[in-house]
Parts: sequence; structure tokens; C-alpha cells
Amino acid sequence: MRRLPHGYTNRTTGDRATVVKHYQGPDAELRLERERVLLAALDGTIPVPPLLGAGEGALTLGFVEGTPGQELLDAANPAEVLRSCGKVLRRIHTAHGVLGDGILVHGDFGPNNLLLDPVSFAVTAVVDWEFAHLGDPIEDLAWCEWIVRMHHPDRVGALDAFFEGYGAPVPDWPLRRAAMVDRCLELREFCRRWDPDGPAVAEWERRAEVTAGW
Repeated sequence: MRRLPHGYTNRTTGDRATVVKHYQGPDAELRLERERVLLAALDGTIPVPPLLGAGEGALTLGFVEGTPGQELLDAANPAEVLRSCGKVLRRIHTAHGVLGDGILVHGDFGPNNLLLDPVSFAVTAVVDWEFAHLGDPIEDLAWCEWIVRMHHPDRVGALDAFFEGYGAPVPDWPLRRAAMVDRCLELREFCRRWDPDGPAVAEWERRAEVTAGW
């Protein structure tokens, strides 16, 4: 197996048959178990990778065809990519009873955690559920927008398609920006717990400051 690109928190390896996700950092066992539970619960409801097994700090998943959303966002029709993001996010937020009473929030939602068909732009899999929880939809809406604004600034104009695809009222910009800042600070603390003197702590502090200034 070869190491797969685009993994930031964990080490992911795979081939054309299986993908193995090795959990690292704070609360690794908790994050593994959360993702295991959700992949099993969402199968058949939301497009997710098939869960094949768990053990030794890793999940083994079935391979899913598709192109990472961030690659398509840069290379293809950004409005169609983000419209598909919005549609599948609405399905996530209306998937009731998965973790209990409340709204299921992915916790790290964006084109970076989606696989899409490169022709139809249909979502073939939503991945990386380790931060999922019951919460407020603004968390996912704001974070997907943050991913675009921070990492794909020339695609900001296509965000209207994301909100159109979502098809429900969207909180005002000051609330979305505040949610973005809050998530940056949460990730700063996550990195501080992992490596207090590492560069990621300062980087998330910087990103929080940049986001607050938008």
C-alpha cells in the first residue's frame, strides 16, 4: 500500500481495493470509535466508504472511486462542485437519530473531505467523520466556506452555488465568520495538546487572526 495524499491529522494508506486510516494525535481512540460508529450507521443513507474492519489504532475501509473535491474545485466547474457539497451537507444535517436526538454535524466538512465523480460531480463518498458530533449546522456551513476562502480564494464567487445546493436558510456573514474563528481556535488547541511547541499552534493562531479580519 502507498500513502495517500491530502491526509493532515492521520496517516492513510491504500490501494485500489482498501484504504487503511491510522489515527494519530489527541483522542485518537475516541476519534476512531466515533468514525467507526458513524460509517456503520450512515451506510445506505449518506455516501460513505464501506467499513471493512477496525483494530490496532486503524480503520480498514473499502476503496471508493472518485476525485478529491479540492482537486476538482481547482480544475473543473467550481459552481457544480460546491453545489454538490451543499446538497450532500443538507442530507447530513437531516440524517436524524444517528448519534441521538439533534443535528448531525460532520465537524470537518469541505470539498477536501469529499470524493466526487469528475464528470457528473455527484458525491461518491464523504470521508473523515472523526470530528462529527451533534451540533449547529453553521459549524459545517462556515467551515466549508472557510476552506474555499482560505485555500481556494479564486473560487469564492462559486460559494453562492454551495448555499443554493444546501437549500435552507444560511446564517448571516458575521455569524459564519465567528464560527470560522472558533473552529480555527479549536484546532489551535488540538495542535497544542499534540505538540505544544510545534509550528501548527502558531499557524492556527495566524489563521484565526486572518479570518477575524475578513
